[in-house]
Amino acid sequence: MLRHQGRSRTLKHNLQIATVLSFVAGIVNVTGFLSIHQLTTNVTGHFAQFMYDVENFNFWKGTIYVLYIFSFLVGSFSSSFLIEIFKENKKLNIFATPILIESFILISIAVISNFTEINYPHLIACCLLFAMGMQNSYVTEISNAVVRTTHLTGLFTDLGIELSQLFFPKTHRNSRKIKATIRLRIYIIAFFFTGGITGGLFYSTLNLKLNTLFLGAFILLGSLIYDDVRFGWIKAKRNYYRKP
Repeated sequence: MLRHQGRSRTLKHNLQIATVLSFVAGIVNVTGFLSIHQLTTNVTGHFAQFMYDVENFNFWKGTIYVLYIFSFLVGSFSSSFLIEIFKENKKLNIFATPILIESFILISIAVISNFTEINYPHLIACCLLFAMGMQNSYVTEISNAVVRTTHLTGLFTDLGIELSQLFFPKTHRNSRKIKATIRLRIYIIAFFFTGGITGGLFYSTLNLKLNTLFLGAFILLGSLIYDDVRFGWIKAKRNYYRKP
């Protein structure tokens, strides 16, 4: 799920990572919105709000949205930068560090929320946007830009294009590939939605508040451990059968 890249990567690998990360993104998005009333998985709305404040000469008020956008950008940059460093060092699981950092951020916010009131909602928003920037960056690298999990605008655009292509089989003969891509996008949308519903239930119904972020972090860590254990088992199995 996390290790295969390039030609060795299959639709199954992309479906696995898409379901896990879009589910986590849905949790973070709803938890962030319910706790600090800000969207924390994309920056489109923040950019619109920034333009509105500039138009009304509220430059100081608009700076917070610049910080939101910058946090997402820095998260994306940091993730890619770390991945490139590990590529140079020939490390095998080059995506472990960004995933661990993202998990650490989610856990830290959840832990701190149990000891103090939310006095700095903008700081929480920046941290969550940084984490989601990291996630969007490393999932893009893992899947060769096939999977994006933190926002749905481009996803629905691509889905609409691909659905229309199915009506023109003579022009688009690779219908099997198109259907596979459509399936992937539907999985992302469905699990983002399911993650959001789950996040809402944990936050409001179970009254866990920001502790809901623990769920997202544990899913990330569990996926990382599962991937490492499975890879180790497959590697050991191959070495066993190669013995003379």
